[in-house]
Amino acid sequence: MRLPRRALPPPRPHPPLLHLLVLLSFAVPETAAAPPRTSSIVGMETKEAVSANDVSRQETISGVIALKGSMKYFDADFFNDSKLREMEDGAIEFNVPAFRDNRKLVALENGGLHNPSALVFKSSWNGESKISKRKSLDYPITSSVHRPSKDEDIAFMSIMELGELIRTKQVTSRELTDVFLRRLKRYSPVIKSVITVTDDLAYKQAKEADDLLEQGKYLGLLHGIPYGLKDIIAVPEYKTTWGSKTFENQVLDIEAYVYKRLKSTGAVLVAKLVTGSLAYDDIWFGGRTRNPWNIEEFSTGSSAGPAASTSAGMVPFAIGSETAGSITYPAARCGVTALRPTFGTVARTGVMSISESLDKLGPFCRSAIDCAVVLDEIRGKDAGDPSSREVDIEDPFHVDITQLTVGYLDSAEMEVVNVLSAKGVKLVPFKLNYTVESVQSILNITMDVDMLAHFDNWQREGLDNVYEAQDQWPVELRRARLIPAVEYLQAQRARGKLIREVKESFTVDAFIGNATDWELVCLGNLVGMPVAVVPTGFKSIEDPPKSGTRRRTTITTGIYAPPDHDHIALALAMAYQSVTDHHKQRPPIDDLGSDNDV
Repeated sequence: MRLPRRALPPPRPHPPLLHLLVLLSFAVPETAAAPPRTSSIVGMETKEAVSANDVSRQETISGVIALKGSMKYFDADFFNDSKLREMEDGAIEFNVPAFRDNRKLVALENGGLHNPSALVFKSSWNGESKISKRKSLDYPITSSVHRPSKDEDIAFMSIMELGELIRTKQVTSRELTDVFLRRLKRYSPVIKSVITVTDDLAYKQAKEADDLLEQGKYLGLLHGIPYGLKDIIAVPEYKTTWGSKTFENQVLDIEAYVYKRLKSTGAVLVAKLVTGSLAYDDIWFGGRTRNPWNIEEFSTGSSAGPAASTSAGMVPFAIGSETAGSITYPAARCGVTALRPTFGTVARTGVMSISESLDKLGPFCRSAIDCAVVLDEIRGKDAGDPSSREVDIEDPFHVDITQLTVGYLDSAEMEVVNVLSAKGVKLVPFKLNYTVESVQSILNITMDVDMLAHFDNWQREGLDNVYEAQDQWPVELRRARLIPAVEYLQAQRARGKLIREVKESFTVDAFIGNATDWELVCLGNLVGMPVAVVPTGFKSIEDPPKSGTRRRTTITTGIYAPPDHDHIALALAMAYQSVTDHHKQRPPIDDLGSDNDV
């Protein structure tokens, strides 16, 4: 869910805060010069015995000095000594006992799986959530689909095509499961995108899907279709590792909401896919996930496994997550179509939590149509996730795009602009206007404090010392200890101001822009707006081998819509893909070039 922020300048050298407090506790100021006090013992100079009152006074002074020295880290070094003494006494008497009581209640387990916050973020711009009676989308009819003779061709078919093969009994779910299990085992050792292959469960679910079809029961487009889940999503009897060596053998007796939804559609889980350790970037306990389009690159983003596995034809689709860039970045790098839905559209019950007001689940697929199919099946509210909503998603297949006004930023891929314009969409230059300059820091404060609340015990037990990438969560969560509650709430107030300004500035039906611009990633996640990530082409890699290579750098764009308007982003993405074939290209994972050394 978390993408590493841009490199920060090296910190100024200073002693750790604890060390600083220890030093300050002994730094009692000297009084004006006075002759040394001596005892009456002949030939020896000794200090006079210190009374209990003197000891108490010195401890009070040293405590105040330590507190005064530390207040600069909270940007609150304006209290005089008497107020600091009052604060110290109050913290010891009231605050610390309350902290400990609360931690015992909710913080002994890591991961934020239980006891969600009572502070609930709602992303809708229309007041109360819209309640619907789950109307299925009106999918286009897929006809004249024939089973290819090669497994390779089957592996890169869309959900719509595979669903038609299943429905017409040209292929069984068991046969499809075999195809994708073989690819998972073949390519994962190089791409490092798989944590657990769920063979037994996959064959069991495939048999159930085939048996139902033999009985004349067809559950829909995902019936019998294999897929993968990011390994922060709990599945009973299988490890849910969160990508971390600390939790490598963790088995949770929880059935995540999104897994329940997919199981009810007859879909077949074939793998738990790589998440960066504790959902941060692409480094995990088994290595680092690579980009199938350029094996010397890494996939970026914590939904590394879902993006790379979908790109490589190891699964037809996968479910990933995003807090800050972990759908958009790996989708863009690996050249797959993906959707970061409106915040709250898909319940996160049974999913490791970074931030309850930022985390979202979304699909990685071969096309925007497939994204619509998957979103339609996984969306919904669950009691275990207070932020989840029943959103009345309008049908993207019935959107008249010629009635839309779509903006394009300076960062937009102009090919997309030109294609949509030719399809009858009104395209206009556009810029989001807002006065909040602290967008990125608001996201960092929100995310880091929330994450620390969910992994408080992990840090207290020193488990951050064995984390896979020491410059990532360990550094950020130590710094988060120094973010006061008042500043966290000020950040949320600034976030509210940002949302109001973005809403007022959003004068188009959607806009096109860079899917991986960090400011836009932060803004989109803070607001809760959806974005469809769409492949738009390729360019040569830097420093290609002299013998030549088919490796490429993918080019993508983002189609952004207001909250609860996912159907607009999807309709525009489908319109673009209806006359282009960038999303149908296959990465060169079997033809890496003779000079490749991976």
